[in-house]
Parts: sequence; structure tokens; C-alpha cells
Amino acid sequence: MRQSAAIEVLDTTLRDGTQGEGFVLSTEDKVAIARRLAAFGVPLIEGGWPGSNPKDAAFFQRMKGVDLGAARLVAFGATHRKGLRPEADPSVQALLEARTPVVTLFGKSWTLHVREALGVNLEEHLWMIEATVAHLVRQGRRVIYDAEHFFDGFKEDPAYAMETLRVALRGGADTLVLCDTNGGSLPEEVYEITRRVVDTFPRVRIGIHAHNDAELAVANTLAAVRAGARHVQGTIGGYGERCGNANLVSLIPTLMLKYGYAVVPRPRLAELKVLARFVDERANLTPNRRAPYVGEAAFAHKGGVHVSAVLKNPRTYEHIDPQLVGNARRILVSDLAGRSNLLAKLAERGLELEAETARSLLEEVKALEHAGYAFEGAEASFYLLAHRLRGGRLPFVVRAFRAWVQGEARGAWQAEATVQVQVGAEVYHTAAMGEGPVGALDNALRKALLAFYPELEGVELADYKVRVLSGQERGTASGVRVLVEMTDGKDRWGTVGASVNILEASLKALADGYAYVLVKEARAPHQAHKAS
Repeated sequence: MRQSAAIEVLDTTLRDGTQGEGFVLSTEDKVAIARRLAAFGVPLIEGGWPGSNPKDAAFFQRMKGVDLGAARLVAFGATHRKGLRPEADPSVQALLEARTPVVTLFGKSWTLHVREALGVNLEEHLWMIEATVAHLVRQGRRVIYDAEHFFDGFKEDPAYAMETLRVALRGGADTLVLCDTNGGSLPEEVYEITRRVVDTFPRVRIGIHAHNDAELAVANTLAAVRAGARHVQGTIGGYGERCGNANLVSLIPTLMLKYGYAVVPRPRLAELKVLARFVDERANLTPNRRAPYVGEAAFAHKGGVHVSAVLKNPRTYEHIDPQLVGNARRILVSDLAGRSNLLAKLAERGLELEAETARSLLEEVKALEHAGYAFEGAEASFYLLAHRLRGGRLPFVVRAFRAWVQGEARGAWQAEATVQVQVGAEVYHTAAMGEGPVGALDNALRKALLAFYPELEGVELADYKVRVLSGQERGTASGVRVLVEMTDGKDRWGTVGASVNILEASLKALADGYAYVLVKEARAPHQAHKAS
């Protein structure tokens, strides 16, 4: 393991990340993410291409009053256009008007692009690179040169690809970034070519910018670092054009914990999961549960043998301590579980079971999962099951329900539901409307329960998912599993219901969602109002 050597990170989430399909940020989103990246310790934050669109220009204008501490904002742009000098090119002028201390400038390394995309001769393009870099350096900017399509260009014409780097250096660039723009290079190719560049320019900082079209962006970045690259570019979550960019959420902890490089301040690494979630929330995207290091499943253990071992020594099935990246170990409950899973899961909630009760719980979990239940994302339902097997009583029982949809004269459809709920010896019968039958059931159930438990007022449905369980041969008679997430504004918990009747499955999951709060807090019922 290397010690003390530093890797400079440039985050391009706000520029390259926003080129990805479905990844959209407002100006205020970008400002908020820039602040969070700076607080995390990212030294270079690429904010956009001010010469390409008004939105990026507005962002740089907005950032002129924002303090990023030790972090530096970076503007991105291209070499000056054919037939213009740098000082006369509006896009180059826009880079200067962004007033960032650092500029990332890209030029072509592949003769195919020079001739066909730019439509200039090879010598002219070399002059365009050098002249634009020199102009920006004369204006007091640090210039990072992104050698676009470098690996493809090197494989086709290594002499010309290397010459583009030389003229960028001659112009005053202090960092040369080798870009795998098409994302199709292999780690061994990236290593060998990067090694050639590092050997040719031994006193120059060499960087890597990898795309993920072959699922190799992180591997290629690590290969370049092994070859001597000391500047790494990527995005939070790997977002970016086409298949995305190298994922800094994977790269930063790997570089720090596996290779021993200094990347961000070590205490900040524990904020990695929060940072990843923050970016997802700002982009209105669902976090990837299986994301390495920070996903909900990254340190989740399901198999009984695994759980038994990890409880004795976490190193048996965990490659790092999850707390190092702000994550936590999770024990899952399923038909693959052993008693170790169940006991560990219940211990998280402060429950202890005797051996015989644990065996009964395990058998019931397996039987219910065979019938269509799944407790992995429904830990509240599992908690209630254990509570019942320990002799605990549920705070209410749904005795009957009915839901229907009817049309109105103007053509709109309206759902209505009735629910009978028993609390102790009292049965409460109520009805409610909703936009759909499940919504009407939820409204009717809430209405009934609030008569006994007014503290449930702040509890509401946060997410609802349905999965068909049986094969197509059963058609509309197929079983369904309903997974529900509920929230009280602070915490979230999941419940499950399964049935061949989607309304019954939904009501089971909803009822568990409300019952969990009452059992967990040992709430006693109030006097009910008169039945309606």
C-alpha cells in the first residue's frame, strides 16, 4: 500500500454529469452541490461550459458570491474555433468571464476527429491548442488540458497524440488529462499508454478521465493511477453522458483505503454516503441500493452462514468497516436466513427471543416467504411478527373491508372504501373516498385508527410498490406482493402484504405500517368516537 502520495480529484458532476440522460439540475441545485463537494474536500469542482449555454453562464455568475473555502471552481471549454484567434473567440472569452481560477480546456487527440469533426488540418489544430492554452495562462488562469479521445488517438497515431500534449505544455498547461472519451479502452491498454505518457513527461502531472461504456471506467482510472497518473476526474454516482463517467463514490474510498493515497481529508470520508444521497436527492433520482460502499445493500447480509460469521468477525464478509464511508451493516431476514439473522435483526430493535421462539419465528418467516411475502424491505412487518410470537398483542385488527370505484355523470371515476377495525372490545366502522381503491382504503383505515390513536396523524404513506408473483399461466389470478414505506417525517419503515387479492395485500401492508408505530412505542388506545 502506498502512503502519503496525493491524488488530485476534479469532480465534473455539474458539467459532465448533467450531460447524462435524466440527470437534471437547476442553478440552485448546482450551487448546493458545489458547496457540499467543497465541504467534503474535493479540491476542483468543474461547474459547466459557460460558452455553450445560458444556464451554465448563469451558474458561474451566481457562483461569484459563493465561498468554497479551499476548493476551486473550474470552467470548461474548447480550443478556439477555426479561423479565429483566441482573443476573438466568444466561447474563449466566456471562459475568462466566468472568473474561475482554473480552466479545463479540451482539444482533439485523434486524427479522425481533427479531420472529420473539426474539419481542420493536423498542424492547424496543434496551433489552436497551444494558442488557446497560452492565452488563458496569460490571463492568470491555471489550465488543465483534457486530451479528448486520447487513447483511441494514440492507438491510431501515437506520434500525433503525443504532439498534442507537447503543444499544450508549451502553451503553459500544468496538467495533462488523458481521456477515454468513447469509454471502450481496456485496463491493460490504459495502463500501458499512460505509462508511456508518464515516462515521456516525468515532471508533469498526468490525469485520467474515463467513461463507462464498457463498465470499465473505475478499473481504467485505477490502471492509470497505477501507471503514474496523479489527477483523477469523475462524477458522484458515475452520472454522465451515455453510460456515465468514472464513479468518484467508488474511486475515492478505493484510492484512500486500498491504495493509501491522500484524496480528501480522512475524517470527511465518513460523509461519503450522505454526499452520494445528497446528489441523488438534488437530481430527484432514486439512490442505487447496490452501489458499492454507500448503497443500502453494500453491507447487507442475508445468508445464515454469512450472518453467523460476520457477527463473530465482520472481516469474514466485509472488505472494509462500513462506518468508514458513513454506511452501516444490515442483517436481512428471508427464507435463506438462519437463527443468527433473526436474533441479530431483533437485537437491533432491542428484542430478545428464546431459542424455541426463534425456531418458530424462522419457520414462520420461511412459510410466509413461500406464500409470497418478502421481509428484506419490510423490517417493520418482521418486527410485528416477532412481537406476536413473543406473546405480544397487536393494537388493532381489521375485521372487514370493502372498496369499489364508480363513475360519475361527467365521466370521472371515484373510489370509496369502508373498513371495520376492532380495538379491544370495540369495533369501529368508517368510510372514506380516494383517488383510487388503495388510496380510499388507506384513508378509511387512517380515519378509523385516528379515533383511537390520534398520535398517528403525522404518519403517512411514502411509497407503494406492487409485484406480480405467479407466472403468466394464472393471469389475473396471480398472487401479488405489496411493499409499503411509511414515514412520520423523521423515520421511514417498510411493511409487506401478499395475497391473490391486491386490495387485501395492500391493506395488510398498510395495517402493519400503522401498527408498527403503536407497538414500537407501546401506545395505548384513547376512547373512540361514535362509529360512523
